[in-house]
Amino acid sequence: MNYILFDDVHRDDLLPLTFLRPIADIRVGILTIREKWEHYLGTGTSSLTEPYLSIKYPVIRGANNILINGSILPNPELVEKIQALHPGQVMIREDVLVAYHLTAEELDRNVKSGELEEVSIDTAFDKINYCWDIFNLNSIALIHDFGILTKGKTSAAISSSNNIIGRENIFIEEGAVVEFASLNASQGPIYIGRHTEIMEGSLVRGPFAMLDHSVLKMGTKIYGGTTIGPHCKIGGEVNNSVFFGYSNKAHDGFIGHSVIAEWCNLGANTNNSNLKNTYDVVRVWNYPDQSFINTNLQFCGMIMGDHSKTGISTMINTGTVIGVFANVFGTGFPRNFIPSFSWGGASGFQTYDLIKAIHVATLVMKRRNMELTPEDENILQEVFYLTFPYRREH
Repeated sequence: MNYILFDDVHRDDLLPLTFLRPIADIRVGILTIREKWEHYLGTGTSSLTEPYLSIKYPVIRGANNILINGSILPNPELVEKIQALHPGQVMIREDVLVAYHLTAEELDRNVKSGELEEVSIDTAFDKINYCWDIFNLNSIALIHDFGILTKGKTSAAISSSNNIIGRENIFIEEGAVVEFASLNASQGPIYIGRHTEIMEGSLVRGPFAMLDHSVLKMGTKIYGGTTIGPHCKIGGEVNNSVFFGYSNKAHDGFIGHSVIAEWCNLGANTNNSNLKNTYDVVRVWNYPDQSFINTNLQFCGMIMGDHSKTGISTMINTGTVIGVFANVFGTGFPRNFIPSFSWGGASGFQTYDLIKAIHVATLVMKRRNMELTPEDENILQEVFYLTFPYRREH
């Protein structure tokens, strides 16, 4: 069977995080959504996504294809029901299109779900519809992924220099260095990936995960519901936030109830507010509505797209959305929607030159022995022009 993860109707609600990736490549918990599905399915997947992203994420067709909603977090019961679908059937739960089974000919004809036999289910599952769902569901997803990654395995030894609570809920992969830290797994598990380092004086409370080659700097304070993706450097204070990977917050400053995509850098003493002084629910910029919408959350920090950066002592207001390739700096609070490829701060923004942005991204990625490919450059050019209407120079 060939499996394809498709972007559903909420793809644009997840911008700016989906400007450079399909929904399935969002990290929530420890694994990305794609990695979760591939674990349960026992095979690889491809993506059905926006045409400009398909040059990097091409769809792979088979004789028989099951297309699965890439915003849904899998569980064993749901996977079993999806795998039981027959050709020409579509699975629905309430108003959500969960999956459908198409032959190669039907896939090529772009058969619509309304032409297929409907199979309704009542199986519960979690789903990512909006950016803030990522940190909202992160604790639950992290606990679930912890079980997947540690089943039948034995943790590396924990050094006696550490202060440990809930040792049975801590799993350390080989090559990790953890000394003179405090690890409290009484409220949720702690997963520490390969070749990571938690420096002395760090305070970590679960649920928490840090993936391969990431570092917690000296004296870092981590609260539960936080995931640090691979190749990140984190310092200061972090609460219930997700760093996708390859991003740095290496110095003091607070980040809470936030999502930070890849290749971002937060300057020293960057702080975000995650609670309004009025204690009102937070409103956040939504791309499809072209306006701010209600999150129904009292705690909501910032959403930062890929390759964006802040200068030292940058202040980010509650519920701020920052696009891709934005550079934010200067005194005062910048507005709480910052378009992609913007350069500036509270005093105003100008357009970040595309050629310069690509040059900087090339240098940044090279430091991690990674390459900005021609396919990546084509995607960036497309996003630059897609986001042009949002930029106002003043």
